[in-house]
Amino acid sequence: MRYIKLGTTGLDVSPIAIGAMTYGEPDRGHPVWSKGEEEARPLIRHALEVGINFFDTANLYSYGSSEEILGRALKEYADRDAVVIATKLRHPMRPSPNGRGLSRKAIMTEVDHSLRRLGTDYIDLYQIHRNDHSTPWEETLQVLSDLVQAGKVRYLGASSMHAWEFAKALHLQKQHGWARFVSMQDHYNLLAREEEREMLPLCLDEGVGTLVWSPLARGRLARAWDDARSTQRSETDAAYADLLYSPAQEASNQAIIDAVGQVAEAHGVSRAQIALAWLRRQPVVTAPLVGAGSISQIDQAVASLDVDLTDAEVRALEAPYTPRYDWQGVSDEAELEAIRRRVPGMALS
Repeated sequence: MRYIKLGTTGLDVSPIAIGAMTYGEPDRGHPVWSKGEEEARPLIRHALEVGINFFDTANLYSYGSSEEILGRALKEYADRDAVVIATKLRHPMRPSPNGRGLSRKAIMTEVDHSLRRLGTDYIDLYQIHRNDHSTPWEETLQVLSDLVQAGKVRYLGASSMHAWEFAKALHLQKQHGWARFVSMQDHYNLLAREEEREMLPLCLDEGVGTLVWSPLARGRLARAWDDARSTQRSETDAAYADLLYSPAQEASNQAIIDAVGQVAEAHGVSRAQIALAWLRRQPVVTAPLVGAGSISQIDQAVASLDVDLTDAEVRALEAPYTPRYDWQGVSDEAELEAIRRRVPGMALS
C-alpha cells in the first residue's frame, strides 16, 4: 500500500478508505442491506490486512451501531495509533430539542457519544455531516476548534455543501485562528461531476483533500448498462436509489458506462477498477469511500491502485458527460422537496 497525505496535512492515509455506512445491526437502521457485526468484522479485518488504514463512519449510520462495530473491530485487529478513524455528526440522533445540528450543545454531546461508541480517546477526522443552516457558522467553527484544542479530535472535515459556504467557513477559520477544515467529503464520480465547477477547484486552491462518497454511482459504474439487476439497497432505500441520475441523463449515462466497459476490457480488469482509477487521476481526490460488502469488493478497490489510464482513455470516459442538477449543500427538507417537484423522477438524500 502506498500511503498519501490528506490534503496539505502530515496525516498519512491509504488512498482507499472504507465507508462504514454498510456496517450496522439491521435492527438499528437499514434493516435489509446493512451488515451486522458478524458479517462486518471479517471485512474490516481484511481491509486492514491489505493495508487500508482509513475508516469513515458517522453517528447517524444505524444510529451508532456502525461506530460500535467499527470501534470493536479496530480495537481487536489494529494498532489504534496506526489507523485513521473518521466520523461525522449533524443529523438527528434523538427526537428531542438539541438532538440534531451543529450547535455547541449538540457537538459537545455527540463527540462524547461517538468516542464512547468507538471505544477510543480521540477521533482522527471529525466531520460535519452537511451544514447546519440553523446555527451560525461562528458557533459551529469555534466549538470544533475547541475539540481540537482539547485533544478529542485531531483534524476537522466537512461534507457536501455549496462552494461559497465552504469558502466562508475557511475564511472564518483563518480570520479567528481556529482549527481548519482539512478535508471535504463530496459526491463525485463519472456520472456526477458537478463538483468540478466550483468545489474541487476551491479545495485544490486551499489545499483541502477530498474524500469521495458514492464513487461507483451506487454500483452503476460497476456493471454493464444492460445488466439491470438491482440491489437490496436500491430496492429498499428510496432516498438513495437514483441520486442525481435522473431519466434526462440516460443517454449520457449509457455512453459513459459503455466507455467504462471498453476501457476495462482493454485493461483486463473490472469496471469498478476503471471507475476508481479515473478518480485517482483527479489531483484533489485523496481517497474514495468504498462501502465494501464483500472481500472481492475490497480487493478490487485496492487493485485499482495499479491501473494507470492513458490520457486518451480519460478523454473517452469523460467526453459523454452532460451536466446534472447541482443540489450540493441542500439540506433543508422543504428545499429538497421543491427540487423534487422541479426535477421529476429525481431522488435526493
